[in-house]
Amino acid sequence: MAQTKFDKQVEDTAEAVAFGIGRFLAGRPMDGVKRTNATFWRTGTRVLPKVEGRVSRSSYRAGWKRLTFRISTLAALGTGGYQAGWVHQDATVTTAQEIWANPAPALAALEQPGIAAASTAALGTAAYFALTRGRRELMREWVLPLHEALALPLRLPEQTDPRRYLHIPQGFSEDDAVIRVDVPGRLDFSKDLVAEIITTKLALEGVTFSWHLAGRETYVTVKKTRKPPAKAAFNDPKIREIVAAAKESAPVIGIGSAGRIITVDLDAESPHILVNASTGGGKSVTLRGIACQMLHHGSLVFVLDTKRISHPWASGLPGVTYCRDIADIHDQLIALGQEGRRRTRIADDLGIDADPKDIGPRLLILLEEVNATMKQLARYWEKTRESGDPKISPAVDALNEILFMGRQLRMHVLLVAQSATARALGGPEVREQFSTRILARYSLNAWRMLAPEVHPVPKSTKHPGRAQVVSGGSARETQILFFTEAEAREWATTGSSPAVPRAGLPGQAGPMQLDKEPAAPLPAVTVPGAAPDTQAPAAEPTPTPALELGVTPAPSTATPADADDQVVGLRQASEHHLPGITLAALRFARANDPAFPPVAAQRGTKFLYRVGDLKRWARNRPRAATGTTDLD
Repeated sequence: MAQTKFDKQVEDTAEAVAFGIGRFLAGRPMDGVKRTNATFWRTGTRVLPKVEGRVSRSSYRAGWKRLTFRISTLAALGTGGYQAGWVHQDATVTTAQEIWANPAPALAALEQPGIAAASTAALGTAAYFALTRGRRELMREWVLPLHEALALPLRLPEQTDPRRYLHIPQGFSEDDAVIRVDVPGRLDFSKDLVAEIITTKLALEGVTFSWHLAGRETYVTVKKTRKPPAKAAFNDPKIREIVAAAKESAPVIGIGSAGRIITVDLDAESPHILVNASTGGGKSVTLRGIACQMLHHGSLVFVLDTKRISHPWASGLPGVTYCRDIADIHDQLIALGQEGRRRTRIADDLGIDADPKDIGPRLLILLEEVNATMKQLARYWEKTRESGDPKISPAVDALNEILFMGRQLRMHVLLVAQSATARALGGPEVREQFSTRILARYSLNAWRMLAPEVHPVPKSTKHPGRAQVVSGGSARETQILFFTEAEAREWATTGSSPAVPRAGLPGQAGPMQLDKEPAAPLPAVTVPGAAPDTQAPAAEPTPTPALELGVTPAPSTATPADADDQVVGLRQASEHHLPGITLAALRFARANDPAFPPVAAQRGTKFLYRVGDLKRWARNRPRAATGTTDLD
């Protein structure tokens, strides 16, 4: 039997009613069109693609909220209708007739309640607008402009309600405020661009971005970083306590946000540290703070300073070898490379269970201005190498060996550069040995070169002593620890006694010896015409770079070795061996310069000095930097 038109209408109506009841109970839109990504339990955050027309607020509500609202509305209507049914129809008709015949009493009775209701409505409306004024200003001034800027990079539909994915509190500029932005799960956008737009449109400074991209909910939270202290001076009693409590292998670099102590463990985290900053960025201050802490715990420090005047506080300190001349820097790096190989053999003999201190004292190498130093080392080797020698400077090779040797040998490099390019350091693989990098007053190119894994790029600041310490894929804004030169010298000399190296005897095989006590005075040298058994005074010697590590580097000057071993007085040294330095200057240096060579012998009341020691002191004495080498 064919279905009639009436039967078809009944069937369609029944189907529509069934679907309507199902949508009603499921909390879905009654028209059956899904416009947002809302589910029964989760509130919607964005409009679905290809949705046209205006999207109402109810479309963003979760299904259980819609169902609760619908049931509550039906219950209220049902209760009102049930109560109205109790009124008798005749009474209703009679009352209506009386009011129609004489409306004055009814109007008088409704006058006061009407006025009260109107006043309440007016006050409620005024209160609502007053209380929501801040929220409306936030929407108008900040949320909507940010939504318009983010819509294109995030590829959001035009109907998207910004309140559903931009969760911005009214006090979003306060220190404890948290901003959350829900982003599409397809992740086809640039995180750097989104972060830059958020920072720019909300006028934020000093914020961190935390991206949560795994799972169904994808969003980014923006928190304002609590700034480090304005100063971190060592004369502050709290700072002094922090430095005193630091581990021997983990010197304090500075103080970070929320008072966090920023440090790096040279044994467990990063054996070498790179400091990159422009002029005035505090490079020397950073190295001074780390070096004096290491000296405090008994380490040996080698300052390789072509600028000659970067660390005057360290001149003459026990345990410090200060090389200012490029020839001595060249020889010292070669000696350090040989010491590294010696320590490698010792570590191999000791085994894996040995105490690391058995290898020797910790060695800290401060390499200042690597951009200029590497060029000068190359030029020096070009002019001094002989036929058959390698083209690459052995000093550069020695530095690379030290960087690749690792933390087990207790040898650490603190390298300073204005632009730490791969070319300046000897290749990108050399730069990768610095897992801890300190950047101050950096450019955008410098940040992308040295810390590409950290984004967005934190804004550089000219605040004195402020830097970014990059380690482990994160950057920590830090106020660098500040020692005055007097404080650094005092702290370096009041801790553990530095290990003073003693050179092995000529022809003696085996490693160098390192004692906690100063080396014995040099033996007496017999001089023709001198009184017998005359000995040098028991002055504390200053180790020279050539003897510092118990090895003899290749000679770098044209002076014969036997001439450098002669002992002479200051007058003879001034006249024949140290041109340009007067006798008065030598006497003044002997009385005031702690790095002046020790007495090698004595003839009557006259002190004699080794010619080689005097020449090395003359090359490395502090004086104004010229930007050139002696080869020029």
